This record gives sequence, C-alpha cells and structure tokens, in this order.
Amino acid sequence: MKKKVLLMGKSGSGKTSMRSIIFANYIARDTTRLGATIDVEHSHVRFLGNLVLNLWDCGGQEGFMKQYFAQQRDNIFRNVEVLIYVFDVESQEIERDIHYYQSCLEALLQNSPEAKIFCLVHKMDLVPEEHRENVFTERMEDLIKLSKPGNVTCFRTSIWDETLYKAWSSIVTMLIPNVAALENSVTHFANVIEADEVLLFEKATFLVISHCQSKKNRDSHRFEKVSNIIKQFKLSCSKLGAKFQSMEVRNSAFAAFIDTFTSNTYVMVVMSDPTLPSEATLVNIRNARKYFEELENPSNSAMNHHGHKYH
Repeated sequence: MKKKVLLMGKSGSGKTSMRSIIFANYIARDTTRLGATIDVEHSHVRFLGNLVLNLWDCGGQEGFMKQYFAQQRDNIFRNVEVLIYVFDVESQEIERDIHYYQSCLEALLQNSPEAKIFCLVHKMDLVPEEHRENVFTERMEDLIKLSKPGNVTCFRTSIWDETLYKAWSSIVTMLIPNVAALENSVTHFANVIEADEVLLFEKATFLVISHCQSKKNRDSHRFEKVSNIIKQFKLSCSKLGAKFQSMEVRNSAFAAFIDTFTSNTYVMVVMSDPTLPSEATLVNIRNARKYFEELENPSNSAMNHHGHKYH
C-alpha cells in the first residue's frame, strides 16, 4: 500500500534535515552537511512492512515553488495523502511563507481534497525556552485560521530534541490502516500482563506507533526520548558490528524490557514490580509475538487464532 506524502516549505526551513534524521539514520549534527534540495527528491520508505511512504521532498527555492503551482501543479498535488508543511520559526519572510502555504492548500483542494494537513513550526530550539509555548500557540492559532475551511494539525519541532519524533510518530500513525486494532491489542496485552506501559516502535525509524500506559507520568515527551535514545543505541551497535536484539533496564522502582517483536517492530514493556523475574515478562512477549505478527499481516493468516496466552 503506497501513500504519497508531500514535504514542503521554504528553502532552508529544515525539511531535508528532518527527513534524514527520521528515515536515513542521521544524527542532528550531521545534517549540516546536507545541501539544498533541487526540485523534488523522491524516496520510498517502507514502514511497518506493507506501508510504503512515497515521500516527495520539494525544494523550497522561489523558482521551484512557482513551478509547483504552475507547470507541475497536477503532477505534484494529485493523489496526496498527507501534506507536511514546514515553517522556520525564525523566518524573516512570514508573508511569503504564508502565501506559499495558502497556494498549497488551494492546489490540494482542487487535486486531493481528502489530504490531511500538518504544519511543523520548526527550529524551536532557536527560541528561548521561556517563550516557546507562547510563540508556538500564537503561530498555531494563525495557521488554524489561515487553513479554514480545512483542518490542520500543528506541531512544534526541533532536530535537537524529541519533538521531531513526536510529530512524525503522530503523522505516520495516521497513515497506518489498522491502527485502531493495534491500539486495542496493545492495551489488551498491557492489561493481561499487568504492565505499567507497553510501547510499539517501528523497526527502521524507531517511531512510536502505539502505546498504552496505566499510570500518568509527569513527562509527556518521554516516549519520544526513549525512541531517540534507543535508536542511537541501536545505531552504535551496528557501527560496532553487533546486532541489537533486546535490552533490559532495572532499578529499585521498575524493570523495562526492549525486545524484537514482530518482523517490523520492537516492543518495550515497563513493569513497576522489579521483583518479578525477567523470564516471566520475556515469555509473555514471546507468546504475544504470533498474534501481533498476524495483526500486522492479516493477508498471511485467516486471523482466526484467538487462543493467544499470556501468563
């Protein structure tokens, strides 16, 4: 199943850097080597096995932008599932940015009226921390007004922290066809094994695709922090020639297990009873694998195996 995703925004707004971090295993400081995108760069990213993101990274120089709305209009804006429009929070040309954004909305309305629209207010690390909330809220309110009658979802992002993971996790999750069934199954699994939380990560990007937590936690960004840390750890392993399969973290308050799950995911299980033997949780993860594998690839199975057992 192929889904067309447009990544647009002014030249230098950070589109290619974020794409490289999420999909090409760059770390933030390496993105300074990336040059400007010329015209449209196409990439096909396999996500969760059977979902292919057909990513169109559209160069943001003025000459290219004008072409997108004139000669290339139908080609670019046809069959779009998602538009991700990136605004540089420090931009000195806000009027021009908005003009191009609204031109995109018009072109989508004509060619792909069902497309979902996301705006990323990017490079938020350049705004002093105490002003970030206000700056973002103001921008978001403006963008919601400008996007009417359509709906837009806004995220604040920076390549230097977990906000980038949060935004892309939310966007990609919306493209997963059976995401509701996945959420229900993760919740069921967490309840049966009495876990504090269960997270599913997509294997290549380590984006969080589903999660369930039984206790509220003070840090609303921690899924993405974990995602970021584990992805870097996995990359360090591969540089050393080691294969990352699983890990366990324990202290006096909890035990956390990260393990290979289905062919396209990793799972993280957090238990707040650190006296429980590791083997009990690992057996439960092992027993759940088959069921989740079938959920991910219903075509490979008649989906009639409901006899999955957790201890």
